[in-house]
Amino acid sequence: MKRTTKTPASKASKPPDTDKIRNYVCVSDLHVGCQLGLCPEKGVRLDEGGLYQPSSIQRAIYAHWREFWDHWVPSVTKGEPFGIVLNGDTIDGVHHGSTHQISQNLQDQANIAYELLAPEVARAEGRLYMIRGTEAHVGKSGVQEEALAARLGAIPNEYGQRARYELWKRIGDGLVHFMHHIGSTGSQAYEATAVHKELVEAFTESGRWNERPPDIIVRSHRHRLIRTEVPTHRRVSIAVVTPGWQAKTPFAWKIAGARQSLPQFGGILIRRGDEDLFVRTFVRSIARSRVE
Repeated sequence: MKRTTKTPASKASKPPDTDKIRNYVCVSDLHVGCQLGLCPEKGVRLDEGGLYQPSSIQRAIYAHWREFWDHWVPSVTKGEPFGIVLNGDTIDGVHHGSTHQISQNLQDQANIAYELLAPEVARAEGRLYMIRGTEAHVGKSGVQEEALAARLGAIPNEYGQRARYELWKRIGDGLVHFMHHIGSTGSQAYEATAVHKELVEAFTESGRWNERPPDIIVRSHRHRLIRTEVPTHRRVSIAVVTPGWQAKTPFAWKIAGARQSLPQFGGILIRRGDEDLFVRTFVRSIARSRVE
């Protein structure tokens, strides 16, 4: 008797050309809903009818957002089709007793995130993957990101999750692993340590179970861009951490390694070029506080 296998949900639902796309844009840590996070320039309507207007910092962040999507992405993808990976912490949530949210109504936050992201998902023709971020921001088991991912039509994994904890993605002949969390440090002198360790651990785990190691690993969470790389028998293997889209919150002002640094806004492109798999990066900042 011929064996039959059940087609996973991800196989049945993803756009048919996803495996052929050689450009994937990755952004993370939008923290939509925070007064220091990403917000549309025209302002946002809240649940009770009020209108929130973005601050000067948010307008500057949004200008970088538009530069990223309107100019940088078309340039580095060379006008070719692309997919998107949202690598966690899309909304800010209600966390750690903080008071700096635009609204602590999570539906308000989700509505703003949808308004920001839906046009870019349309540009990508629905090729969207979402990764779950930090529970303090996106809810237990990523419940808020799962709901937003379903609304945006994110491609589900084999368990039907629209927002997943990790993504193994083939890009051309390359293998890329996306996950939100990564260790951090209180010293910029050791900023690369946890990132390089993550790459080494990926090699170790792959070897233990006779799996193919990733060519690139992508992490987020830190809001700071950094990359390390090592040569392998296939190509140079890369570990990269994405910047975010949030200015310094009250928490950042007290953290060693963050309190003196300027915030970073941006994202990355992973592209399978004519000869190899590589990473392109976009990062911007804002001016430091004025001298008085």
